[in-house]
Amino acid sequence: MITISLSIISLVLLTLIIGKINLSIQFSKEVKALFAQSKNISVKKFSQDQLIGLPEPVQRYFKLALKDGQHYISYARIKHNGQFKTGFNKDWINIKGEQYATTEKPGFIWKGTTAMFTARDMYISDIGRLVVSIFSLYNIVDAKGEQYNQGELLRWLGESILYPTNLLPGERLEWLPIDSTSSQLIFNYHGLSLFFVITFNEIGEITEMETKRYMNEKSLETWVIKISDYKELNHVFTATVFEVLWRLEKGDFSYAKFNITKIEYDNPTRF
Repeated sequence: MITISLSIISLVLLTLIIGKINLSIQFSKEVKALFAQSKNISVKKFSQDQLIGLPEPVQRYFKLALKDGQHYISYARIKHNGQFKTGFNKDWINIKGEQYATTEKPGFIWKGTTAMFTARDMYISDIGRLVVSIFSLYNIVDAKGEQYNQGELLRWLGESILYPTNLLPGERLEWLPIDSTSSQLIFNYHGLSLFFVITFNEIGEITEMETKRYMNEKSLETWVIKISDYKELNHVFTATVFEVLWRLEKGDFSYAKFNITKIEYDNPTRF
């Protein structure tokens, strides 16, 4: 009986290890595909002249975040830890994540790992997708469609604060004035028109970003990113603490609290 039990345990462990390896290989392929689709734009440089005509709080932010002559960011790779909730009445669980993003062609892929499941959020080839695997073995969620295209592109745009040259105005992006502490960001891409209402503090830091995002396939709800703890990492001034929540009629539902532990720029490879 003991021999049979040990054999079963060994088989389970071997299955889990194989599943983890296969998922890592798949993730590496997705990261490679992401980076292959977007060009290097680091020859472009930020100039203070680009701020002329922008709303005053937006000017405060860029004067704080960017240095004159700073190269545009083409690629970013990020690591974080934090906590995550899978539902309203669920407990917080620990999560670690790694993420890769491109700017010239909008795209990202994120892998969040917990003791029970691994989630992959992505926007690659203009397609949004969410995949959740239990014990790195079986996909219990594989969601895509128009709502996910909108939602994942919104995530990429909201997280542009981690690669702030991506928030500079251009053909796809514009800033509209609201008042002395907030502005509206408009982004048009691939048939989608997205927005964020962005709040700034007195020194120019972005503290909150609010928009409408599909919470599921039918429900368009208010989605909020709260941002804090700015630091200079690899010569870029960026926030390092994020809380993500749904602002619903029955109250706020906070489901993600991430602390950035590492950011590297313009190294289009996996960690």
